[in-house]
Amino acid sequence: MTTVLVSAGDASGDLHAGAFVQALRRRIPDLRVVGIGGTALEQAGVELTVHQRELAIGGLVEVLRSLGRIVGAWRRLSGALVGEEVDLVVLVDSPDFNLPFARRVRRRRVPILYYVSPQVWAWRRWRIRKMVRRIDRLAVIFPFEKDIFEPTGLAVDFVGHPLVDRLAPGADAERAGARAALGLDPERPLVLLLPGSRRNELRHGLPPKLAAARALHARDPRLAFAVAVAPSLDPAEVEAAIVEAGLPRGLRIDVLHGDTYAAMRAAEVALAMPGTVTVELALLGTPMVVVGAANALSVWVARKMVSVTQYAMPNLIAERPIVPEFIQEEALPEPIADAVVALLGGAARDAQLADLREVRRRLGAGGAAENAAAIAEEMIRGSVGA
Repeated sequence: MTTVLVSAGDASGDLHAGAFVQALRRRIPDLRVVGIGGTALEQAGVELTVHQRELAIGGLVEVLRSLGRIVGAWRRLSGALVGEEVDLVVLVDSPDFNLPFARRVRRRRVPILYYVSPQVWAWRRWRIRKMVRRIDRLAVIFPFEKDIFEPTGLAVDFVGHPLVDRLAPGADAERAGARAALGLDPERPLVLLLPGSRRNELRHGLPPKLAAARALHARDPRLAFAVAVAPSLDPAEVEAAIVEAGLPRGLRIDVLHGDTYAAMRAAEVALAMPGTVTVELALLGTPMVVVGAANALSVWVARKMVSVTQYAMPNLIAERPIVPEFIQEEALPEPIADAVVALLGGAARDAQLADLREVRRRLGAGGAAENAAAIAEEMIRGSVGA
């Protein structure tokens, strides 16, 4: 029996890893997979040593506060590595956990495939040296990443973005239907609030979005609002945050849990955190405004290490600002509301939709999970390895 250990420490990584495991099973029928993950990996038949919800944190300060849980997850995953005859380790994003773990794997001489590269092009570029030393092969999902790693001598493949296969843009007529299916008024334009998949993102990222909803409601009471809750978060926490915001009685915000993609399709405009969610919106063809906020100390430290001037993935892929960004102290309700109103219709909406179509084209023709699985099979069969 072939045994693979997978480590996917966040919600988007779990989604990509689930599709990858299913593709690898088609190639290696006797496959056994263990590791860290969430719902998608569970559904793919992975034996979870650690559930992803235990690592649903982010930000430098928040990581320190959650150190006990992280250490516990590390020990259990390390136990699986030692206790199993592992043929391949597959690391999926989550570099603060996976890169140190890669060093431990290297000592046991198990080959390592890193699928979904850490965003070393955005910040902490010194991690490139660690990756070159610790991993055997890298499967990247953004086309510009291949150029970044090629001078290092590390074996790098652009496999395409895994979400291209899952998400197709919808027509305007489908938007009203999606709203109706979710129990929302199909006649009212929907502004969707996306607070992220981690607890600290909810704590810091939702309040400025709620403040923007207040400003938008004051301008146009016809607008509908909803929050889409990631599987890693408790809807009750979201509802409590909405109550705590003290919004006007006439401002209703529906809390949607279980089908975030349907909510994205239903939205006229989305307010999103920087990150994978912006790629999802781009592929669905949903106009967006990026609103990001985090712990002030985490932001101060991160800004010392960041090497990009834009944070939204569509802007980085397009290599120019196509999506409005309001980060930290700039995340003020009235400017955000201005940007949303501009995207509800007219030239600004048409321009962003055209730009999002170009972003989709740049992300490849699909087949990322199959492409990554082919690399994994090659490594398992011994063509590539430590």
